[in-house]
Amino acid sequence: MAFQFSLAVVLRLRESMEKREERALQAIQLEVGRTLQAIEELSVAIGGVQQARETALQQTISAGQLHSLLWEEQVAEQGLRLLLGRLHVLEQERETQMKVYHAAHRNREMLSDMRKKQKDIYEQEWLRKEQKQLDDIFMARRHRVS
Repeated sequence: MAFQFSLAVVLRLRESMEKREERALQAIQLEVGRTLQAIEELSVAIGGVQQARETALQQTISAGQLHSLLWEEQVAEQGLRLLLGRLHVLEQERETQMKVYHAAHRNREMLSDMRKKQKDIYEQEWLRKEQKQLDDIFMARRHRVS
């Protein structure tokens, strides 16, 4: 008779829940990475606009051009503030999701450990029974020969 774990359905459910929480965590981490990349790109753009403004101030430019450069810088800085706020929210979501994932992992691991222990006990008992049968056969043959 093969080993059957009485909580196999629960174990599969917990494995499924753990994978779902892991995928959710990965999605948040991917979004954090994208946001960090966007922040980096925007920071570089702000630096470029600032340098262009400084260069333009060394030359004679119209007030409209200077106003346009200042407006570009303000828009980029506003976008940067929004991205930093989004990053803060994502970090909080990641921390929360990490806790949820760890709880799901612990729950699944607990059942996996229980299954392994029960399987080890089953295999030991099966080996003991198998050895007893072999011993009985050996003893029966020994009694027939004598």
